[in-house]
Amino acid sequence: MGKIGRNEACPCGSGKKFKRCCLGKQQTVSSNLTEVQKSQISLQNAISTIQKAASQGVQKVHELGVFVLFSTTGGDAWLLEVTESDALQVAAVKEILTVDFEENPETIEINWSHTFEIKDRQFVITAYKDKKVEAIENYPTHPIMAAIKRIKKKYSPELLESVHVEQEQLPKEA
Repeated sequence: MGKIGRNEACPCGSGKKFKRCCLGKQQTVSSNLTEVQKSQISLQNAISTIQKAASQGVQKVHELGVFVLFSTTGGDAWLLEVTESDALQVAAVKEILTVDFEENPETIEINWSHTFEIKDRQFVITAYKDKKVEAIENYPTHPIMAAIKRIKKKYSPELLESVHVEQEQLPKEA
C-alpha cells in the first residue's frame, strides 16, 4: 500500500480526511514506543529492506545507529556493527538468509558470524568459527567506509564504547 496523503479520504472508511481521523491515532501509537522499541523495529525493518534490495540485485548502503547495512548488485547483503567490526551476512546471491538475533527492551543480541575490515578497496571478512579470512571484491567499500566515518563522527567514543555489552554483563535468565 502506498503512502496516504493527509488530505485524502481515510482508509478506515469514515468519510473523513485522513488528517482528521486516523493520522493522529498512528502518531500516538508511534510516540508511545520507547527509543529502544523504535530502534528494534527499525533494525528489523532495515534488515528486511536490505534483504529485499539484495534479492532484486540493487546496491544499497544504509546507516542505523551503530549499524551499517549494505546490499550488492550480485545479491549479497550484510549487517555490520561499527564498534567491534562485527558482521553477519543476511543475503547471499539473491537468497535471503535467516537472521539469528534476539531482542528485549534493553538489548539486541546478534549472533555475529564474522569480523570485517576494508583493505585495499576489498571487503575482508574473518569467520569466528574457523578464523578463515576471505577478501571479497566488487562490494561498495567506498560508501561503506563513508557510512562508518559518519557514524564515528556522530557519536562520542565513550558512547560507542558503551554500546557493545560483553556476554558476562548480560543479565542472567531465571
